[in-house]
Amino acid sequence: MDPLADALADPGSSPAQLRALLRAELEHGQQELARKRSGYGRPVTVAVAPGGTAVAPVAPQLRADPAAVDDRAWTLVAALVGALVAAGADAESLTAGAQDGYLALHLVNADAELVALAFEEQLAGVDRLRARALVVPELAATDLRAPIGDGHPLLAAARIAALGGMPADPASVEQFEELLFDRAGEEATRPHDDPDPARRIARRILQRLNGMGKWGGYHTEFTHLARGFAGNDRKLAEAVGEALLDDGLLQSKPSVGQRHVFLNPRRAADIHALIERGVLPPTLRLP
Repeated sequence: MDPLADALADPGSSPAQLRALLRAELEHGQQELARKRSGYGRPVTVAVAPGGTAVAPVAPQLRADPAAVDDRAWTLVAALVGALVAAGADAESLTAGAQDGYLALHLVNADAELVALAFEEQLAGVDRLRARALVVPELAATDLRAPIGDGHPLLAAARIAALGGMPADPASVEQFEELLFDRAGEEATRPHDDPDPARRIARRILQRLNGMGKWGGYHTEFTHLARGFAGNDRKLAEAVGEALLDDGLLQSKPSVGQRHVFLNPRRAADIHALIERGVLPPTLRLP
């Protein structure tokens, strides 16, 4: 049985009936995403409506807090963002809000029918997750606003998709993240000009991760922190990376035997103060 799909195929279905059935699908999807294998008995559902609005079974708090969702939920959202952009949406128009307690997204000019097709392509090859996108006549998203912070992973996902990447595929993200950072531009305060070597490197590492959207959902190998540094600076960059981890500005997670790191959303104020003004948190001990 597939009550929502059946109701969508029935011209007599009322808006209230469709919304209730969608709410049930989103609740099921949220439960599935907490399992080790999601959507294998019944796929996780996202919905998209004409005009470029979509809803996914994850916490709407993601707009403000990249740590509000786990990796599986983030993969689903990244694929949805990628599908919206692939379907013609303006990547820079992304806003996020809520519908019935779940994350709603809106990107201008997305073709809903194409989103449903592109979503399947975006998830091709993703392990332990089976999901589908259904086109619904309308969605009642509220409080649609831009994600907080220009380096937010939602914005990074949209920009990676606009560059031709697949934001739910880590290999594709890695392929495009350098270009993403290059297009982010320099901070007005130019961390490169900081006269203190360790602080300069710390600011550049954090600036780079922010430009690539490495908050919560997106992360990178610890060894990548030293990229772009040479000679003694490279060894110092490795030590600075450890100091940033020790202080909690960066957080780590194991990933297929590699240590991956990401910016700690709970320390966003300290991170931006260090990047933009060179202000060191009192607890940070640089080498």
